[in-house]
Amino acid sequence: MDYRFLNSIETPEDLRKLPETELRHVSDEVREFLIDTITRVGGHFGAGLGTVELTVALHYVFNTPHDKLVIDTGHQAYPHKILTGRRESLQTIRQRGGLSGFLKRTESIYDDFGAGHATTSISAALGMAAARDQLKEDYKVVAVIGDGAMTGGLAYEAMNNCGILKSDILVVLNDNNMSIAPNVWALSNYFSEIFASPAGRKLRERVVGMTERMDSFGDRIRSLAHRLEGGMKAVITPGMLFEMLGFKYFGPMNGHNVNQLVTMLQGIREMKGPILLHVITQKGKGYGPAERDKQFLHAIGKVDKITGKAPASPPPAIASPPSYQKVFGEAMVEIMSTNPRVVGITAAMPDGTGLDIVQKQFPDKVYDVGIAEGHGVTFAAGLATQGIVPVVAIYSSFLQRAFDHIAHDVALQHLHVVFALDRSGVVGADGPTHHGVLDMAYLRVIQGMVVMSPKDEQELRDMLYTAIHSYTAGPVAIRYPRGSGVGTPIRPMSSIEIGKSETLRHGKDVAIIAIGKMVSYAIKAAEILAEQGIDAEVVNARFVKPLDVAMIDDVAKRIGRIITVEDGQIQGGFGSAVAEHLAQYHATNVDFKIHGIADIYVDHGTQEEQHAELLLDTNGIVAVTKDFLTNSYQIPQINRIW
Repeated sequence: MDYRFLNSIETPEDLRKLPETELRHVSDEVREFLIDTITRVGGHFGAGLGTVELTVALHYVFNTPHDKLVIDTGHQAYPHKILTGRRESLQTIRQRGGLSGFLKRTESIYDDFGAGHATTSISAALGMAAARDQLKEDYKVVAVIGDGAMTGGLAYEAMNNCGILKSDILVVLNDNNMSIAPNVWALSNYFSEIFASPAGRKLRERVVGMTERMDSFGDRIRSLAHRLEGGMKAVITPGMLFEMLGFKYFGPMNGHNVNQLVTMLQGIREMKGPILLHVITQKGKGYGPAERDKQFLHAIGKVDKITGKAPASPPPAIASPPSYQKVFGEAMVEIMSTNPRVVGITAAMPDGTGLDIVQKQFPDKVYDVGIAEGHGVTFAAGLATQGIVPVVAIYSSFLQRAFDHIAHDVALQHLHVVFALDRSGVVGADGPTHHGVLDMAYLRVIQGMVVMSPKDEQELRDMLYTAIHSYTAGPVAIRYPRGSGVGTPIRPMSSIEIGKSETLRHGKDVAIIAIGKMVSYAIKAAEILAEQGIDAEVVNARFVKPLDVAMIDDVAKRIGRIITVEDGQIQGGFGSAVAEHLAQYHATNVDFKIHGIADIYVDHGTQEEQHAELLLDTNGIVAVTKDFLTNSYQIPQINRIW
């Protein structure tokens, strides 16, 4: 498409050459390009549509990349990518070898800090500002936080530190909750512009300078002036919290008026100390379907540009299995229907975890704590002390943030909290910030923790039932993958013996002990190996902790050749746990290999591409097993750097 302005903007420097009067047209073109591209290829959508004018204004006023721009929750940053030399590559976003869906330091000099998870921007920006001051350099630092990220405690820890250090830093709060009505904007903009204008700043400085020479009377005048300014802000804005944290607060203002944003940013650009600018934006702005359904169109696949709906496709000959998330949600409903002590907890992702299904049936028994995983875990611990059974459903990589809370607040007190870790293993297009490849390693080291991983959807149901009803001595974690199950028929739930594996196929040449999603690949691999004369035993380990040591002892003595297969990091994971046992009891009698993910970050792509590249699909397991039996096994060398 021929764009009057956008086609000539390769860098923000090109943008800054334009007259300010054209910025509204630039914003319209950026939004149109974003809609046209993402509806064709898929990606995060609604948040970026809401930050178009803000992004244009920031790059217009600040001298990026010399000035530092840190954007929280990187899916807000698609307009930023468009304006920083990646417009033509946007069609490759989240695809193997293409642009990352988030900010990535190795992708562009304009990406000052990688961001996939939320609430990191203020901390990182303050670190940059402190480095600037240490090195006696001269640049501005801006943090853009929003799309729910202000529910995370890290943001307030950082803001408190900003107030203490008094560093020159601008925090832009992108508020897309639409909680403040448009008619408030006009009043608050009027006073904020007065406070930010050169005349307003000069008046403030003159009052301070004059009254400093007037002893106690001057103190009273300054106090009165401060109360007057603060009182005006308190009446018309929600900014007193930020003022108390040491910030000069401006706003809220209309985040879709690009010229007004430019005026405000120019006014506060040279102000000293921590500044917070509060802008109100609309998620999905400018695209009707996204404005009407902010949650559904937060991230999309290919959709019809007019309707916002996925194109119709013929029904499959065989119905697809349900997703693990749906299986989990429906199992929770079944359990909660008979057990009133069970509740669900999520960290701003009820739809992503399947707890939205539970919310519809039991709205008072699901707690959404916001993007505050650590708080969610300790909140669950408090519930557990009073006999409630909390099921904490959080993405595997997001739960990493709460490690200390799990160890100290839950496990140390032997509290019965169930952790449902969605998105275990590699997750596809979201890439390394979202892969759940560390959970087996970081959970199994916690004393008293039981860690399970189901081979299919029915086993997930049984593990959830077991975790809630059959094991109450301490915390239990269930890790399961993103996407559809394997098609196992659903039956009533039943308990699984803690620490007991399941042998699915007997053999004599090699034992493949697999965990979780890898079990179905291992079964298919064994069938192919059998056709080639290799008789492989396949064990569904079920438990990362406690291990089925009786099974391990048996295959070690009976077969003597073992491969463990896991969709997690080799270091410290499931295979490492098996190796520890073998080293202690069978060190000289067993040929052993751990097959999993090496010491790398796996880049974005489809799950199928990632499994194939890591040799964790059926063909990969066949190849690794044959190489192992011929003593030529090598750890896969993959040069994928985040």
